[in-house]
Amino acid sequence: MLKKKLHFGYFSRFDLTLVVFLGLKHLSSEFCEKMACMKLGSKTDAFRRQGQAWFCTTGLPSDIVVEVGEMSFHLHKFPLLSRSGVMERLIAEASEEGEEKCSICLPDIPGGAKTFELVAKFCYGVKLELTASNVVYLRCAAEHLEMTEEYGEGNLITKTETFLNQVVLRNWKDSLRALQTCDDIISYDDELNVTKRCIESLAMKASTDPNLSGWPIMEYGGPMQSPGGSVLWNGISTGARVKNTSSDWWYEDASTLSFPRYKRLIAVMESRGIRQEIIAGSLTFYAKKYLPGLNRCQGATDTNSSTCVAPVALEAPPSEEDQKLLLEEIDRLLPIQKGLVPTNFLFGLLQTALILRVSPSYISNFEKRIGMQLDQATLEDLLIPNFSCSMETLYNVDCVQQILEHFLAMDQITGGASPSLVDDGQITASPSLTPVTLVAKLIDGYLAEVASDVNLKLPKFQALAASVPDYARHLDDGLYRAVDIYLKSHPWLSESEKEQLCQLMDCQKLSLEACTHAAQNERLPLRIVVQILFFEQLQLRTSITGCLLVSDNLDGSRQSGLAGPTERGWASTARENQVLKVGMDNMRTRVSELEKECSNMKQEIERLGRVKSFTWGNVSKRFGFKLKSRMCSAQEGSISNQNTESRKNEKLKDRQGQHKKNSTPKSR
Repeated sequence: MLKKKLHFGYFSRFDLTLVVFLGLKHLSSEFCEKMACMKLGSKTDAFRRQGQAWFCTTGLPSDIVVEVGEMSFHLHKFPLLSRSGVMERLIAEASEEGEEKCSICLPDIPGGAKTFELVAKFCYGVKLELTASNVVYLRCAAEHLEMTEEYGEGNLITKTETFLNQVVLRNWKDSLRALQTCDDIISYDDELNVTKRCIESLAMKASTDPNLSGWPIMEYGGPMQSPGGSVLWNGISTGARVKNTSSDWWYEDASTLSFPRYKRLIAVMESRGIRQEIIAGSLTFYAKKYLPGLNRCQGATDTNSSTCVAPVALEAPPSEEDQKLLLEEIDRLLPIQKGLVPTNFLFGLLQTALILRVSPSYISNFEKRIGMQLDQATLEDLLIPNFSCSMETLYNVDCVQQILEHFLAMDQITGGASPSLVDDGQITASPSLTPVTLVAKLIDGYLAEVASDVNLKLPKFQALAASVPDYARHLDDGLYRAVDIYLKSHPWLSESEKEQLCQLMDCQKLSLEACTHAAQNERLPLRIVVQILFFEQLQLRTSITGCLLVSDNLDGSRQSGLAGPTERGWASTARENQVLKVGMDNMRTRVSELEKECSNMKQEIERLGRVKSFTWGNVSKRFGFKLKSRMCSAQEGSISNQNTESRKNEKLKDRQGQHKKNSTPKSR
C-alpha cells in the first residue's frame, strides 16, 4: 500500500487533533479518502449546487475553495491531495500563507467546470458514469492533475484509459463521439494520442467491408440475426433477410467531424488503401453539407451522385471565409483520376468558387478537372451564369472556352490527335474520336444556347466555335443552327461580318435538311446561299447516281446463275423497285427546282451588276470549289443527264416487266 508523507499545514484544527491522537506520521491515500467521506450520506447526493458554487454535503466545513472558470467548488483537502499530485503541490503552496482555508484556481483544466465536477466526485469516492462524450475530457484532466497510480490504486488515469481501449475504440459510434470532443484538447493531443487512436479506429472500421465484419449493423441498434442471417424478433426467426450495407454507410457520420479531424481521417483511410472512388464520394457528401451554394448550383439535376443518402442541411451555414477555405481544401483532397468525381459536382464546385471569388489558381484547377471529363458533361452543366461585376454576357463563355482548351490539350496528350485522311478521303478512326465528337456536339448546343444573348460579341462567339477541330464534327448542322440564331439575335451585323461568321461552317458537311433550310434563309449572305445550293445539287445528283448503280447491281445479280427467287421474293423486289422509282422522280424534280432557283439568282446577280458573267465554270473559281471534272461536266450537261436518267428508267421498267413474265408460269 503506497503512502503519502503528511504535511500538517494541509489540514484544519480538527484534522490535526485526529492525526495527533492516532499518533501517525504517514497516512495512506485510502485512509485520507475514508476520513473525508466518513460523514457522507448517500453518495449520489454528496454534492449540491447553489448558483455558481458547488458544496460537498459531508457535514464538515470545507477548508478549500477551487475556482474553475466562473464556478467555485467548496471542498476538503484530504480527498483532493490523496488522488492528485498537482492538487498536493497547490495545497502545500497555499497552506504556507498560514490561512486555515485556502483558495486554488485551475483555469486551464480540460473540459472546464463540468469536468472538474466529475473529478471532484471521483476523489470523494462517488461512482463515475464514463461515456464516450466525457471520457476524453476526464482522461486529459486526469493527466493535467497527475492522477496516477502513485496517488492511489485504480486512479482516474487508469480508469479512463481502460474505458477508452476496451469500450470506446471498439465501437464505431463511441469512437466518433470521442473524436468529436477532441477539438478542445489540442494541447494534450500530441502527448496522449487520443485523437490519433480514435481516427485509426474509425479508419479501420470504414475500410473494412461492412457485410463481412458486421460494421455498422450491430452498432446501429439494428435487429438481431440468426445464424442463417434472418432477422430475429423476440428470439424467433422472421424469415426476413438483412440488406447488405453499401460502402457509403459512414459518409454522414464522418461529415459531423470538424474539417481538421475529417481531413486526418481521410488521410489515414488513404494510407490504408481504401478505394479512391469511396474517398471521392465522402468528400462530395461533406462538401454538399457545408457549402450551401453548391446545392443551389446543382439544384435538382444531381442524378450522378453515388451516395444513397443526402446530406442534412445546416441550421447555421459556415461563414464565407470558412467556405473559401473548405473549397480550397476540397480541391487538394479530391482524386485527380477521370470519372471518380461526378462532372456535375465539379461544375458546382466551379460555380461556387466563382461566387466566393476564390483564388484564380483554384478556379483554374476546377476547370482542368472538368476538362479531363468534358465528354461526360451535359448542356445544363455548361450554362454557368456570369458572376462578374461587369455582367457583359448572361453566361460565362470565357470559362467554357478554358474548359474546352483543357480538354483538347488532354486529348492530344492521351493520343487523340487529329485523324489522318486515307486515299479515298475518308477519316480514319482515332482512339479518342468518340469523346471529341461528343464534345463537339455539346459545344454546338452551347453555342446555340448562348447565341441569343445580344451582349455576346462576335469575336468571342467565333473563338469558341473555331476551337472545335474540324474532324470532330461529322456534320455542321448544329453549328449552322447556332449561326442562324446568332444572326437572328444580332440583325445589325454588316454583310462582311455575316460572311465572316458563316465561314465557320463547311457547306459540304451540311445535311440535305440543313441545306434545304439554308437555301430559304433570308438571314444568310447571298454568297453563302449560292454555295449551299451548289453543294445541295451535287448531293442530290450523287444520291440519284448511287440509287441507279444499286439498281443495276440488283438486276445483274438476278440474271446470274444463282437460284431463282420465289414468287413472294419477286413481289417484294417489284415493290422495292417501285419505291426506288418514286424516290428518283422526287430527286429529279428537286434538282430541276434547284436549277431554276440558281438560274433566277444568276439573273438577279447580273441585273444588280455585281458580276459581268455568271456560269457554273466561274462559280467554282469565285467560291473556291475543288470539284472533280466529272462533277462539273455533270452540272453543265444537266439536260443530257436527264435524258440518260429517262432511258435508265425505261430500262428499269422493261426489266420489271420481264420479271413478271418469268414469274407467271411458276404461279400457274
